[in-house]
Amino acid sequence: MVSIVIRNLTKRFGTTTALDNVSLRINAGEVFFLLGPSGCGKTTLLRHIAGFYKPDHGQIFFDNKDVTNTPPHRRNTAMMFQSYALWPHMNVARNVAFGLEERKVAPEQIEKEVFKALSTVRMENYGNRKINQLSGGQQQRVALARALVVRPMCLLLDEPLSNLDAKLRHEMRLEIRRICEQFKLTAIYVTHDQKEALSIADRIAVMEAGRVSQVGTPQEIYRAPHTKGVADFIGETNFITCKLSSAGSQESHWIVETDHGQFRGRLADPSWVPREGQSATISIRPEAFTLSTQNPLVNTLAGQISESTYLGEVAQYALKTESGSIIHIAELNPSRLREPGETLHYAAAEPRDVVILRH
Repeated sequence: MVSIVIRNLTKRFGTTTALDNVSLRINAGEVFFLLGPSGCGKTTLLRHIAGFYKPDHGQIFFDNKDVTNTPPHRRNTAMMFQSYALWPHMNVARNVAFGLEERKVAPEQIEKEVFKALSTVRMENYGNRKINQLSGGQQQRVALARALVVRPMCLLLDEPLSNLDAKLRHEMRLEIRRICEQFKLTAIYVTHDQKEALSIADRIAVMEAGRVSQVGTPQEIYRAPHTKGVADFIGETNFITCKLSSAGSQESHWIVETDHGQFRGRLADPSWVPREGQSATISIRPEAFTLSTQNPLVNTLAGQISESTYLGEVAQYALKTESGSIIHIAELNPSRLREPGETLHYAAAEPRDVVILRH
């Protein structure tokens, strides 16, 4: 495994800036995710780490060694592509053996290493199968075995599960995490799938327009987004415009004024020093609301349900508030489904779940 440091990386394609002064540190043995919408620069950054692109400016270090100009085959990384990039004219074993053959490994050693790699991904009985005889999930496992067989210091994954159905994606998330822990690999994983990132990552870098907006653990990114962009991209949230009124008893807590009344919330971005009277936005996740028959007195909304959706473990409601706005609320493990037209008197959120963001 290897630690990776990226310093001030910039890349332009014509007039388009794909990476804009990106800096990151990825710890040895970490499963690190690059997350963001299409076109945000995450795949471009991954390809720089692999050595497929050279930056216009900046440096990349593997364990304090500058590899910015080192070609891909000398970086000891392995990459899994979205398309798997398997050769259909070769059987499974030959596909997995390819990297070892390129490294001039002895044939008897190749046979042993291929069997080990296929056993790791639970495909040891499929060596003689043709690629077109495999399911999508099986092809994904073969691609993973091919990446592992060369014993890389770093595993690079570019949207590896996007072609699988929901059940297989869930299964392979667990499998990839298991293998990374077993081999003590540093893994860098590109995706736009938030659940994938939240369920596998040690840490996540959320990217927007070629820049890193925030780096943190899955819980930090979800519960304490620093920007509206991060809050909006990770899960569902309600944005309510507000004005900062005064600081609360705790240093990071503020009282804000909204069209729905007064709310108390917290600042998530440690670099932000707000001032009284400043316009801002609060973010409240739908599941943060608690429905009550008694007035909790703080952070309370009321209104009439305009839409209701039952999903088994959760009921989703669109609440039309007294100010005319629509607020989305999720009720976990509902005993009954509240119908459109029903009045909700008290939907409240704890101050820790009300995140104040720069406007």
